[in-house]
Amino acid sequence: MHSLERIGRYRLERRLGAGGFGVVWLAHDDVLDAAVAIKVLTENWVDRLDVRERFLSEARLLRKAGSSRVVQVYDIGELPDGRPYFVMEYADGGTLADRIEAGPLPVAEALRLTALAARGAAALHTAGIVHRDIKPSNVLLRSTPGGPDRVLLADLGLAKSLAQASGLTIAAGSAGYAPPEQTGPGSGIDARADVYSLGALGHHLVTGSVPGPPGRVERPDRLRTDVGPEAARALVRAMEPDRERRWPTADAFAAELERLAGEAEAGRALPAPRPDRPVRRPRRAALLALTGVAVACAVGVGAVLLRHGPAAKTVAVEDGTGRIAIKVPASWGGQLRDSGWNPRSLGLTAGSEPGLVVANRLAGWTDLRAGVDGAFVGLSKHGDVTAAVRAITHPGCHYAGSRPYSGARWHGLIRTWDGCPGGDGRVTEAALGAAGGGARPQVYVQIRQESGTGDTADGVIGSLRLAP
Repeated sequence: MHSLERIGRYRLERRLGAGGFGVVWLAHDDVLDAAVAIKVLTENWVDRLDVRERFLSEARLLRKAGSSRVVQVYDIGELPDGRPYFVMEYADGGTLADRIEAGPLPVAEALRLTALAARGAAALHTAGIVHRDIKPSNVLLRSTPGGPDRVLLADLGLAKSLAQASGLTIAAGSAGYAPPEQTGPGSGIDARADVYSLGALGHHLVTGSVPGPPGRVERPDRLRTDVGPEAARALVRAMEPDRERRWPTADAFAAELERLAGEAEAGRALPAPRPDRPVRRPRRAALLALTGVAVACAVGVGAVLLRHGPAAKTVAVEDGTGRIAIKVPASWGGQLRDSGWNPRSLGLTAGSEPGLVVANRLAGWTDLRAGVDGAFVGLSKHGDVTAAVRAITHPGCHYAGSRPYSGARWHGLIRTWDGCPGGDGRVTEAALGAAGGGARPQVYVQIRQESGTGDTADGVIGSLRLAP
């Protein structure tokens, strides 16, 4: 497969990922001058007729759905060696799994994205299909000119028609997202199985961690203080072990999430203060205060007042708990997400810890090919942050080496990469502890800088302060 350069009229560009039965490639349709994704059956399954039929069934179900909320299938064919493939629309915004790598999302955004995924599931149900494997990696994002990303359901490898699903007794799905009726022998499943998975999806987006098993799911408002009780109840209701007690349909669940997201957004909307009177608002929204003018930040949750530094060259930011404070160059202060993170994303003990990311463009934060200037800071009470940072790799980037860091407040390890694919920037990873020792938690810092902005990593790290 690696020797292939074209599939029909489609020119292969790079591998996007692989699953149990197929490999997905990014390709270019030279006739229509458009990017597409092509899923190809892997070579070791070519002689298994049952696997081949399951592979083709996914393409048929995607085509049957016929919804703009589900990944579209454009073409289907067969390679000379007999392996089938199908051509789909390309989601250039990645997946929700990519979106939550740095930690939980702002509550309103998490509810809105879950509602959009639920609308996609409702479209499948209308077409007589149950997905059976809704999770962050199967929810894709596609950019639209001048508008918000489209949310698309993908990967119908486990999907069945509702008529078939009513008699299913074989376990399927992913741990944490699968309802009890889908994990063992029972009386079959229906569309409410997907409602459970959607509730688990929303729980994960809000808390930053995969929910526990059915019947032992922790309420999200106990894991994160800014989750309102209504939002917590809506998500927990979707994950009721007894499907009769769940939301009756994906559309009903989506409607409630949309209402709650609207209320959360309204709660965060603040009028701009007078330029000569910087104001500390209640802990509801992120503010930017550069050159004396404060404006509402588009992606913030929690308590923040960003104060301009000397000559408006820096901006001071805090996380939503008030534990973390750091100064970054003013040009980085375009957007802020301050609602914490899950150290599990670094390979540490899972949980909800204080954290923030501030950048000139948060949408590109998880893509090293995107031109972004910004900084992420996260605390961790458990595990070895230094070992985790030593294990980080950035494939395709040039590793520029490591060095010890020793400052007035912090000491630790700094590792640097540059020359990443498609960009000319620098990535700095740091593991820090208090210079004087003590019981303070460990700190993980990632700094992204584009070429020409100068290396300000040490200055940013030196400005970091933790409240008791």
